[in-house]
Amino acid sequence: MPSTVTYTLNDGIAHIAMDDGKVNAMSPTMLQALHDAFDQAEKDQAVALLSGSDQIFSAGFDMGIFATGTAEEIHSMMALGSGLALKLLSFPLPVVAACTGSAYPMGAFLLLSSDLRIGVEGNAKIGLNEVRIGMTLPLFATELARYRLTPAYFNRTATTGEMFTGHEAQQAGFLDHVVAPEALMETAEQVAAELAATVGFTDHEATKLRVRHPAIEAVKAAIAVEISLESAQKSVARRQRT
Repeated sequence: MPSTVTYTLNDGIAHIAMDDGKVNAMSPTMLQALHDAFDQAEKDQAVALLSGSDQIFSAGFDMGIFATGTAEEIHSMMALGSGLALKLLSFPLPVVAACTGSAYPMGAFLLLSSDLRIGVEGNAKIGLNEVRIGMTLPLFATELARYRLTPAYFNRTATTGEMFTGHEAQQAGFLDHVVAPEALMETAEQVAAELAATVGFTDHEATKLRVRHPAIEAVKAAIAVEISLESAQKSVARRQRT
């Protein structure tokens, strides 16, 4: 497994840690490593605990690929990213996200797809800032946000690109709990251990699929409509004209 992601299995908890030594940009390499890690957690029948590095959860999709990548590279990144969000949304085992710092869009999409999200007090920013960086919010992400965010905050962050910190990110629906930074990993590990000890995985999967069926189907439909090589080729053509 590439070094951008480490996988550690301990007492029924699969700790999946992102750290590319920079800002945890969601490149195809990082995204494929995450897919592989979650596939391993499923094989191990373990609760998944996803975390970032000490300074950041994720800066989102690799903007360098949008700026200079080929259509094939852009399509690969978008297909892997949207597929990962769908994988977490329907994952057969509990997924706990420890948001170690700021979570820009693709990082925020992973929070929206996880079961329990724990963040930190302070200045770490979470949100959907596409409209502030010359992009349109992807359709699959729009459906995720519609499902997990409160209506007022969904409209606010999607249309203005505003980012939120700490307890306001919790109020918006990006997080479930907010703790002091030094307590984050201990709290996340305790939550994951409790889920591993008390939740029946077969019932968890069946219930999750019932509860999330409309959102899962909406995300699948959005991916089918929007994530294609043809769309990526059009994006590259527009970039070359500007």
